[in-house]
Amino acid sequence: MRLKEDTDIVQLSENMLVWSGEKKNTELNRSGEVVYLTFKRLSDCGFIRHGFSTRIGGVSQGFFSSMNLSFSRGDDERAVHENFKRIAAAIGVSCEDMVFSDQTHTTNVRVVTKEDRGNGMTRQKSFFETDGMVTNVPGLVLTTFYADCVPLYFVDPVHRAIGLSHSGWRGTVGRIGKKTLDLMQQMYGTRPEDVIAAIGPSICRDCYEVSEDVAEQFKSTFHDYECAQILFPHTDSGEKEQKYQLDLWKANELILSEAGITAQNLIIPELCTCHNPDFLFSHRATNGKRGNLAAFLSIQQA
Repeated sequence: MRLKEDTDIVQLSENMLVWSGEKKNTELNRSGEVVYLTFKRLSDCGFIRHGFSTRIGGVSQGFFSSMNLSFSRGDDERAVHENFKRIAAAIGVSCEDMVFSDQTHTTNVRVVTKEDRGNGMTRQKSFFETDGMVTNVPGLVLTTFYADCVPLYFVDPVHRAIGLSHSGWRGTVGRIGKKTLDLMQQMYGTRPEDVIAAIGPSICRDCYEVSEDVAEQFKSTFHDYECAQILFPHTDSGEKEQKYQLDLWKANELILSEAGITAQNLIIPELCTCHNPDFLFSHRATNGKRGNLAAFLSIQQA
């Protein structure tokens, strides 16, 4: 992992991290007190700005400490506004240009236009039940939210279009990653083989235990040979119900590969939110006492 600035804050953050695999194409960045993640392959496209927040550098208190990016979990709104102001400045975007998703674990993906500018940030939301967004409008900042679920970034350098989607287990079963690519292809002529994609920080297989009913959802939509790569059965001592460890990273990798993303264009940092609760918010690690992380993706203005 390459560090953009060798400072005490960045070095401390690096030392805090527990990686579940290779640190592929991942950069730890510092701006002021704010520490955030980027992916080198996306940065190298040259026409986008992007980032994934950490807990470091905000002003929220208590279990929201400190870079909470949610208005809906009970945090002080003034603190959340200040947090957005700080992360926006760090990444090099504007709060006024942000467009928030309205995540309800659907597979709904929306085309975002200039009329959506500020949606959820500077004005009330005008669309709902939307877990993914695509656009080719420069300046708009697609913004989605996380605390264990999987962020999916898509950049089409040929047609200068982008997509950003939230994929929990329901979104993964419903293949929201493929639906995002399909909409980009429909709207902008995107070819999956041109797209650079990233599976962002989220919960790893070792930390993500699910029940039989969730496993059955995957068994009904994935082939047996795929289930063997994403579902790992076990029975806890004293429990009769079969439990599984679910690998959302591998499931989304299979979905995106099947949709046409090439191996060399797929970034999987393998950074687990649950293994790093002091650095990243995790719902499971804190039993729901947490704030939200956010993913940001924008086409730069010419």
